[in-house]
Amino acid sequence: MSTLFRNVHLLDLACESGMTPATDLLVAGDRIIAIGPDTVRQAPRDVRIIDGRGKLLLPGLINAHFHSPVNHMKGRLDSLPLEIFMLYESPALEALRPTPREAYIRTQLACAEMLKSGVTAVQDDAFFVPEPTAEIIDAVMQAYADSGIRATVALDEPNLPELDKLPFLADLLPGGLRAELEKPRAFGTADLLAMYRHLISRWHGACDGRLRAAVSCSAPQRVSANYAQALGDLSRSHGLPFYAHMLETKLQRVLSQEQPRLHGRSLVGYAADLGILSERLNIIHAIWVDDADLDLIAGAGAVIAHNPISNLRLGSGVMPFRRIRDRGIPICLGTDEAIADDAVNIWAVAKMAGLIHNISSPDYESWPRAGEILDCLFKGGARAMGLQDELGVLAPGRLADLVMLDLDALPFTPLNDLRRQLVYCENGGSVRLTMVAGEVVYEQGRLATMDEAALRAEARELFSRRAPALEQAAQAAERWLPHYRAMYARACARDIGMNRWLGDAERHHQDI
Repeated sequence: MSTLFRNVHLLDLACESGMTPATDLLVAGDRIIAIGPDTVRQAPRDVRIIDGRGKLLLPGLINAHFHSPVNHMKGRLDSLPLEIFMLYESPALEALRPTPREAYIRTQLACAEMLKSGVTAVQDDAFFVPEPTAEIIDAVMQAYADSGIRATVALDEPNLPELDKLPFLADLLPGGLRAELEKPRAFGTADLLAMYRHLISRWHGACDGRLRAAVSCSAPQRVSANYAQALGDLSRSHGLPFYAHMLETKLQRVLSQEQPRLHGRSLVGYAADLGILSERLNIIHAIWVDDADLDLIAGAGAVIAHNPISNLRLGSGVMPFRRIRDRGIPICLGTDEAIADDAVNIWAVAKMAGLIHNISSPDYESWPRAGEILDCLFKGGARAMGLQDELGVLAPGRLADLVMLDLDALPFTPLNDLRRQLVYCENGGSVRLTMVAGEVVYEQGRLATMDEAALRAEARELFSRRAPALEQAAQAAERWLPHYRAMYARACARDIGMNRWLGDAERHHQDI
């Protein structure tokens, strides 16, 4: 199938206006074949012609960090610190084990939301409660296959007991509760690696390369050294992205001072010593990093995944954007999970990334510019996926992951500055067409790959039946809450020589 976009503007951040004059772009198979005035002569007879007058073609948007398994839990929780939030978000309870159909439907819900807003690729750091199984992995991957989106998926699963992952709890918990958190994980390293063999052998490269595998340690402190290194071996041998949450919260910075196996090293330094800090590593969040961490990250060529809405929702802090950019470290943008963002809208993430750092310094010349945010959105996302030579720009030979926006829409009326209006005005409502690998998957309000009304109806029915189990999980968390709250307060009170909260937030730790 070939598609010819006629008289369409192309995003070009090198142009003063941010876009080219009206031109033509030809897609054949899954690639952009030609751009320019001679393109029409190269089109086959059966080409589909799309009138692009008054429209703008962009590279497909990339949601570079996402967790699909809680997409059915939007709005369920108040804003909470991460370590307390996780008590309610993903306890390893048998009652929360999904059916394959539930896993399929909740993943497709996210696909629908992303495709309609112009997201053509997603990196899913999927965790599985109470543990991954081949059937649930297949359900998630089949949902991505059927939706038409480009997806890279990892299995985010710790293998250490809870007590090894957090500071102070051994002292704060009474004996009975402490014993529960000391228990080894029943689903161990060999089981997890078997699940990775299934994911890679069955799904890596599926759908003509649209679906790919990644690896994830969740976070370095949550897994054993031998498991992290085994994942590093998989990443190297198969060329897979490696996902790791690092220094998302102040408590994680404090952990390095309290956890004997870290020997005072930050999580970035620990990852470097494990041998997993490389150009394939996606360091997720990187809020409580210092200059030594950033030098290690820059030297390794790793990528940082910025999730500013999630960071605000969970009160984690503000990432040092300018210090990261000044070192040339690639930054990509992610929504994180729907329960920590309450939407899967990367446009909102881009806008927040363009705003939140303005209050990190009075030096307004250091504030992010719209073009930088778009660079994170497109080129940063492609780099995070390891597809920097395939995605992120519109050029012949690149994969045909494209989004067409209507410039005759309120966010662009009047058109004053395209870059700024893409970052600060657009919310996804101007998207008229989404194409992935040369296939139109969304056009003029309709998804081509799924019946959205039927999907929503089934989701309501399935997850209304899940409500009692979710309430049961919330009640189960209550017995842990006083101890986790005390742990959080103790970490907040620790002087670590840096602050990533705003204003005088640190002065109020005594009120916790």
